[in-house]
Amino acid sequence: MEKKSKRKAAVKKVTESIKKAKSSEKKSTSSIPMFNSKGKEVGKFELDKALFTGDVNQGVLYQAILMYNANKRRGTASTKTRGDVSGGGKKPFRQKGTGRARAGSTRSPLWRHGGTVFGPHPRDFHYTLPKKVTRLALLSSLNSKMNDEKLIGIDSIDILEAKTKQFQAIVDALKLKGKSLFVMDIIDDKIKKASRNIEYVSIKNYKDFNMLDVLKSDTVVMSKSALEKISERFAK
Repeated sequence: MEKKSKRKAAVKKVTESIKKAKSSEKKSTSSIPMFNSKGKEVGKFELDKALFTGDVNQGVLYQAILMYNANKRRGTASTKTRGDVSGGGKKPFRQKGTGRARAGSTRSPLWRHGGTVFGPHPRDFHYTLPKKVTRLALLSSLNSKMNDEKLIGIDSIDILEAKTKQFQAIVDALKLKGKSLFVMDIIDDKIKKASRNIEYVSIKNYKDFNMLDVLKSDTVVMSKSALEKISERFAK
């Protein structure tokens, strides 16, 4: 009962913080640099500070990380109990007179090649958090990148052919280091094929990326169209 009440209180807190962000009368904005595909800064993109306040909720991020990592677990680890191990049907020696402890099977957990006590069995580790919590976690992760100046925009990605070297040229022009996450509105086949062989680059649609994608990347690069539509993720 205490755990349920604590969880309800946490969800209520998250709901209130989102409502405050939406109902805020201040519509002041924060800007991030906007680059072209040649790495030249062409302007600034103004973010709605009702959402991009710079606040990072560490507790919600921790909950979301636990959930995403738990949902990745396959849960296929399995061990055999004494009833699953083959053999052991014959009593190994007579009950009395040998001086040894009595035994009825060679598959006892006390014996070599015996069964396992309280070992792991296949199970499902999957669980979900409330939608408002996952939304706030995503917003907090983006705010953390904005605070660290690791969130930038790109007006467009111009690729004539689906070749890795053309996408690599864009990465080099932007001077990206470490892992990079490109968030786009529409991902065409050329961009998908040109980027798939670059191990430190991942491309996601603005509707599909999550908090873990953001935190695992060193830099987040968002297209102009994705930046214009990102508020839709937090509107509901």
